[in-house]
Amino acid sequence: MKGRQIIIISLVCAVVGLMAAIQFQSVNEPTQRDTRDLFEVRTQIQVEQKKQQQLYQQIAESEKIIEQYQEKTQEEQIATLKNSIEELKRKAGLTEITGSGVLITIKPIFFDGEAGQLYPTITPELLHRLVNELNSYGATDIAIENERIINTTPIRYVNGETYVNNHALRKVPVQIKVLSQNPSRLLDYIQVSKSKDYFAIENLDLIANIKQKLVLPKYEGMINVEMLEVNEIEMSGEQ
Repeated sequence: MKGRQIIIISLVCAVVGLMAAIQFQSVNEPTQRDTRDLFEVRTQIQVEQKKQQQLYQQIAESEKIIEQYQEKTQEEQIATLKNSIEELKRKAGLTEITGSGVLITIKPIFFDGEAGQLYPTITPELLHRLVNELNSYGATDIAIENERIINTTPIRYVNGETYVNNHALRKVPVQIKVLSQNPSRLLDYIQVSKSKDYFAIENLDLIANIKQKLVLPKYEGMINVEMLEVNEIEMSGEQ
């Protein structure tokens, strides 16, 4: 096998490994104490099962890609490699994406006759719960305001404010764009979701509507993939 072909195959393996690594990482930050109720645990199990299924599918697709590389010429291998990289960027949220889905607007609930009402805040716990439910209900891509949500997105408190992707979340109203292959089904799930009830407890309302065209921004941060190693290949020239 020629040296250049070895490099191409090595790059393919690196791309495949990166795709699997990104797919495998979790949205949630680790917690010291598990205080979730039964519904939250079941929802998280569904999310993890979906990730596992996606990972198995990714492995099968990756094995197929490697087989295709081995059967192609150098020019075809390079073209396929470029396509694989673009697909990786799309799945990792590194490209802008347009599609149909559901637009969720989070608004405060104010009650008539009550003076001095304060604007409620959206906590990281509420957002984590909602994102997990949306994923379990068939969401393919999510953006909170201008922040694209990926598997490594941090959602946390910083100095009393909720941060998404290391950027402070604006005060309500807040919009969440959700792409789905079945927006109608996703909308039905949202209307009866536990998240809607939990948001209502905090005087927040989830208003969801189907949109035929939603534009989600690309993820602007750096993706930190640990434990990903690139093996050096000793080249001896073409044979």
